[in-house]
Amino acid sequence: MQDTFVDIHMQVMWNRLISVVEEQAQALIRTAFSTSVREAGDLSAGIFDVHGRMLAQAVTGTPGHVNAMAESVGHFITDIGPGNIHEGDVYITNDPWKGTGHLHDITVVTPSFLDGRLIGYFASTAHVVDVGGRGFGPDANEVYEEGLFIPIMKLFDAGRENDTLLHIVRNNVREDDKVVGDIFALAACNDAGHNRLVDMMREFDMADLEHLGAFILGHSGRATRERLAALPQGQWTNSLRLDGYDEPVELHATLTIKGDTVHVDFSGTSGPSRFGINVPLVYVMAYACYGIKCIVAPEIPNNFGSLEPFSVSAPDNCILNAQRPAPVSVRHVLGHFVPDLVLGALHKALPDRVPAEGAGALWNLHMSLRPQPGQTGRNAEILMFNSGGTGARPTLDGMNATAFPSGVHTMPVEATEHVGPVIIWRKELREGSGGAGQYRGGLGQTIEIEAATGYKLQFSAMFDRIDNPARGRAGGQAGAPGSVALDDGTRLRGKGKQDVPPGRKLVLNLPGGGGYGDPAQRPAEWQEYDTSNGYVPAGQAGTGA
Repeated sequence: MQDTFVDIHMQVMWNRLISVVEEQAQALIRTAFSTSVREAGDLSAGIFDVHGRMLAQAVTGTPGHVNAMAESVGHFITDIGPGNIHEGDVYITNDPWKGTGHLHDITVVTPSFLDGRLIGYFASTAHVVDVGGRGFGPDANEVYEEGLFIPIMKLFDAGRENDTLLHIVRNNVREDDKVVGDIFALAACNDAGHNRLVDMMREFDMADLEHLGAFILGHSGRATRERLAALPQGQWTNSLRLDGYDEPVELHATLTIKGDTVHVDFSGTSGPSRFGINVPLVYVMAYACYGIKCIVAPEIPNNFGSLEPFSVSAPDNCILNAQRPAPVSVRHVLGHFVPDLVLGALHKALPDRVPAEGAGALWNLHMSLRPQPGQTGRNAEILMFNSGGTGARPTLDGMNATAFPSGVHTMPVEATEHVGPVIIWRKELREGSGGAGQYRGGLGQTIEIEAATGYKLQFSAMFDRIDNPARGRAGGQAGAPGSVALDDGTRLRGKGKQDVPPGRKLVLNLPGGGGYGDPAQRPAEWQEYDTSNGYVPAGQAGTGA
């Protein structure tokens, strides 16, 4: 009876801890300047114990940020030094190899003290609109070209602001108010989490988080290992061909399930690119773990205990294990395909549980708008997130225009137009883009964009699945490939900085997800539904034509 009471008490405190980190994330959303944070939820927030182990994460946020951040707090503790951690401190970095994979993500860590004693850390990450350099895009050949690199350092030292750092940041970015505003928003959200934690600990008369942390990590770890131990034991492989920048990229994964552990090895993957599509291993690990957990342990909380049974490896000379100073600005493009890659191997071990391939990477669009010669107006940098279709599932259709694996929201047209002189003429589901199958792949979307009168538009493309569409599974057909063009039909490149001539519109056709199962097995009433709702052209429902 006593053990039951203790478990119930711990569960209550666990639920409170989740509310603490969710309030932390919501504070960031409410105070952030960038639309990628406010509207799309491209962020992470979490609480860590005194050893840097993640205890809980906010539901709001992306797996890439969260799981990479789970690794980063240990780097903060090591680099700052345990003897140099004081109450009132706040730490910062955008180091791609110690943070979340590229310079545009800023991670802020705040030590949490109760009655003068260190009890843990709060950490948060957000994508900022600009970090200087070439801007957000894949064209750089070294990380030094991609923007301002902030090593792990103090943003506040015992409550004293690092004015020198902020002065450097302001003079090296294009949107200084937004970037500095987001930095302070990150610090403020950690502070909000700390305040709620202190309230909780005083309510429950807790001196530290050690007992609660041991309960959380122990239960999560055991539950995850039980799931893994029940899986088929063995080794399976899968490969994935993607567009790359100037040449195709081959990704290869070997999945090994042994006992209650899972290891993924990426040997055989293409070597590094001279462009910014390379991926640091920390980001690869984040999405490899997430993809597997989605299938085998989706309801088990994500923390140090549930992540510990997973491991990854990759050769140093590999595009999925970029070494400094490789360019990594758009590391998400290949990184977002890691779940499809790993799940393709898992499908061979667990038939009928893994969905078909989807659009994968976000079709992020970074737009730079400048007044045309002779015109007056302000410069603007606009980041717009867009999603293709997800792969069909073994028992359900794929989801339309939905971000998997990142989980970020699509930004509303109104929010995008509000922050700069751009017009979104069209944003609609792309008819017929989902792969045919017993279960249809999710639809992509068509987006048409133009600069406002008096402005010129330059954009950085960071797209994939133009030459290599999402493959179906179990007899399902491939989704439609994506395309980038002007409204007069002129084809544009899928990656790199490009101009939209005055008077022309940019047209993006986002890829659809692959289908699952034999298209001939799709029920007639579902085919009729697809046709009547414009998901599939009349006469093509269930045929894949």
